[in-house]
Amino acid sequence: MSRTGLLAHGARLRCRFARAARGESDRGDVPGWVLVTLMTAGLVIALWAIAGPALVNVFQTAIDRVTGV
Repeated sequence: MSRTGLLAHGARLRCRFARAARGESDRGDVPGWVLVTLMTAGLVIALWAIAGPALVNVFQTAIDRVTGV
């Protein structure tokens, strides 16, 4: 790890310890992250359902061109 990386890591640790000493939580917004994760999964599923057949066709065409079939 570079010197700059070590200094940045040390600064983050000092900040975390200072927050812990003041009684502040470092856990974050769990329901928000759950919502973001579920929404992302929903978008991926929706895009896959819509574009899946076209992507398979593009991939198969590329493989056929590379292999000379």
